[in-house]
Amino acid sequence: MPNFEEMPKHFEPKEREREIYQRWEQNGYFKAHVNPAKKSFTIVMPPPNITSQLHIGHALDNTFQDAFIRYHRMLGEEALWIPGVDHAAIATEAKIVEQLRSEGLTKQDIGYDAYMKRAYAWKEKYAGRIIEQLRYLGSSCDWDRCRFTMDEGFSQAVLAVFVKYYEKGYIYRGKRIINWCPNCRTSISDAEVNFSEQEGNLWYIRYEIENEPGRYITVATTRPETILGDTAVAVNPADARFSDLVNKRCRLPLLNRWIPIVADDYVEQEFGTGCVKITPAHDPNDYEVGLRHNLPVINIMDDSANINSNGGIYAGLNRDEARRRIVDDLEKSGNLVKIEAYKHNVGSCYRCHKTIEPRLSEQWFVKMKDLADKALKAAADGDVTFVPSRFKGIYDNWMNNIRDWCISRQLWWGHRIPAWYCQDCGEINVSLTVPTTCSKCQSKNLLRDNDTLDTWFSSALWPFGVFGWPNFSAPGSKEEFSYFYPTDILVTGYDIIFFWVARMIFQSLELTGKAPFHHVLLHGLMRDANGIKMSKSLNNGVDPLKIIDEYGADALRYAIVSGTASGNDQRYSKEKLETARAFINKLWNALRFILGHLDAASTYPTQADLQNLLASPALKLEDRWILQRVNSLIDNVNNNFCNYEIGTALDNIYSFFWNEYCDWYVEIVKSRLFDTADSSHQTALQCLRYVLESVVRLLHPFMPFVTEEIYQYLPNHGETIMLESWPQAIETLNAETAVADMNMLIQGIREIRNLRAEKKLKPSLRFKVSAYTDNEHISQLLHAAVPYFERLCGVSSIEFLSSQSQAPKLAVTIVLPQTHIYIPLSELIDLEEEKQRLATEREQLEKEKQRLENKLANSEFVNKAPAKVVENERAKLTVVCQKLTAVNARIVELG
Repeated sequence: MPNFEEMPKHFEPKEREREIYQRWEQNGYFKAHVNPAKKSFTIVMPPPNITSQLHIGHALDNTFQDAFIRYHRMLGEEALWIPGVDHAAIATEAKIVEQLRSEGLTKQDIGYDAYMKRAYAWKEKYAGRIIEQLRYLGSSCDWDRCRFTMDEGFSQAVLAVFVKYYEKGYIYRGKRIINWCPNCRTSISDAEVNFSEQEGNLWYIRYEIENEPGRYITVATTRPETILGDTAVAVNPADARFSDLVNKRCRLPLLNRWIPIVADDYVEQEFGTGCVKITPAHDPNDYEVGLRHNLPVINIMDDSANINSNGGIYAGLNRDEARRRIVDDLEKSGNLVKIEAYKHNVGSCYRCHKTIEPRLSEQWFVKMKDLADKALKAAADGDVTFVPSRFKGIYDNWMNNIRDWCISRQLWWGHRIPAWYCQDCGEINVSLTVPTTCSKCQSKNLLRDNDTLDTWFSSALWPFGVFGWPNFSAPGSKEEFSYFYPTDILVTGYDIIFFWVARMIFQSLELTGKAPFHHVLLHGLMRDANGIKMSKSLNNGVDPLKIIDEYGADALRYAIVSGTASGNDQRYSKEKLETARAFINKLWNALRFILGHLDAASTYPTQADLQNLLASPALKLEDRWILQRVNSLIDNVNNNFCNYEIGTALDNIYSFFWNEYCDWYVEIVKSRLFDTADSSHQTALQCLRYVLESVVRLLHPFMPFVTEEIYQYLPNHGETIMLESWPQAIETLNAETAVADMNMLIQGIREIRNLRAEKKLKPSLRFKVSAYTDNEHISQLLHAAVPYFERLCGVSSIEFLSSQSQAPKLAVTIVLPQTHIYIPLSELIDLEEEKQRLATEREQLEKEKQRLENKLANSEFVNKAPAKVVENERAKLTVVCQKLTAVNARIVELG
């Protein structure tokens, strides 16, 4: 045990947190093993991207997870938290390409092998940094199990899934409209497109009808640059306005190309002019129309969204330049009818926030119908539950409307697609190993696909891939998989429910036959003090490491968890950090105070010790009250954890410790502590120790460092608080009456304190009070509680009245349940002095009244002064008269 004599006045996180964490890790406290005698509890960490360092959102996410792991570890379960990092293909490649660009190089300049060498060097640097940051935060992960989404074992799992899905018919290659990011230069999935309403325009363009000079059909479009890829104009078959034009042709302005007019139910008669230009290569709906009418598909843009050779004279322009030129040329040619302001949804890449470009492209896809149906059933059957439950509706809606998933990416960094194309017969060879000959024609002329897989395809295997699935080559890995999988809870932000959560569910169900986790806790996003989402561009983010450096990890954890509610965004504020710092100081001071009285034999009581304590005649009202209150706290915190109300649990602990334990119980028992001859001296110490350590154990999942340090200072401590048992409520404690009695006394003391504050009475002033009750139990309670009132609110004595008629006439009355407490005014003020003061005030008011009456009786003043001035004087007279009435009534009252 640390030496109390050398105990610092304050807990110094900078000096202690690193050392405490190193001791935890070196002693193997974070490790978990297969133990059939214990219940397992498993969390897999949402792997942070290796693109940078952790941000405040990561801190929130991992603090939540750590709280659950520490809680279940203290419950005696085999608690396993598996950490890892994600290769984050698009984001990481963008970083490396940017690094190369700063050196005047491109990927192609250095080649694939040199590029991958750089990429892995990047991974080592940033993965190591992230892991260290997680340690600083206090994350109690089993670091020996740390995984990377491109380590050898995980890569084999990813490729095995691709091959299995391909052989089952779930994966196919085909041409479809996909979302293309011209900035990241790759396809992205539907879930990776963020839509936002933007101010734009509707351009009305007329197309000349073939063989009908002077007759035109007018279309409205939000993207005039795509006119270059138009292959038809569509109208609704029920629209009588255009029925005679169906199957005719019209001239495409600027390009002078004749295109058909088709009838299709897709067209909304009420939108624009009722006529829609059809660009099958650059709009998913137009593509479907094109398929139905066998229309040509003309791609007009390259990978950078510049106009290609199909754009004629506009080739080489980027899409914004092309729009300006085309609109200008349409106006000059007389084919631009008008322009209207128009708000519409525009899609952007969730990574780089640049506008995406729908385009026809040959890609790899996953058929989603069967997979989605299984995932919907798992949620409907309760195999997976969402917290808050409202997110199930969002999940269901997305699954019910899901389209096939585009999984190929035009990147070098990532899991390369295991497909080889025969250059002689065109056969696609999909294999776990590199094929030497074509499976169809035995040609050796094979070329591997250059694309890589969507990051989320591999990340979706995370809950079971981390255990070595499907090979289980490591010793004991299969047994660990059976013991620890499925995991218990996934903790993550609601913003990736589509990217990752939904995909883990359908992948796990398909590949393991089980849902990956029982519960999904979706927390909100961290925002700044003004409620604005933190971002680099706004420069309103905060670095968690800087906060830890200044305040400590415990303070940061408190500040980001306190007040949180599942699914709701959380505001970061420095005030919460200051509250956390004050809380830590309060805990430390409580420890220092108690250690000054505890002897070396003091222990945390067993259930048997607590039963003996309850039977002790030295156990007083305040003892029973605080034991019952900590009982309730333990029950409440357990319920909070079961209901995933982490913020509420922390707030309950804070409120109890500060408001009940420190403000009331410690103050009440101080006289017993300093009086060693008091027969209840040791009882008070036992209660103080038990309640403090119970609070510290309850608080440990949230603020692990200071609670470990406090625990180590308490006499007869164990090896570490991490391995201590979670507090249990005292089953036989029946102290509801004690709680009601103490609450009444606290109310009375608090109201007397409030009165002292209102009257601005000196702390040294002590006064007598009277009390009346016709309830025998309350009478005995008040008689026993006289010392409380004397010590805690400056009451010198209490006179007990035999009837209410004996109550003093001039007194402040405090009403308690079946009880009245009277504080005579003579005890609070000098009556003669107060009478003299009131007499002086009355004299001054009478003089002022006379002056105003004389002034208003002067007809010259009333007739010549502005009406507003006269009215003000009359108002003054009214106020003076009211004050005078009140003073006279007070003088009569005082006699």
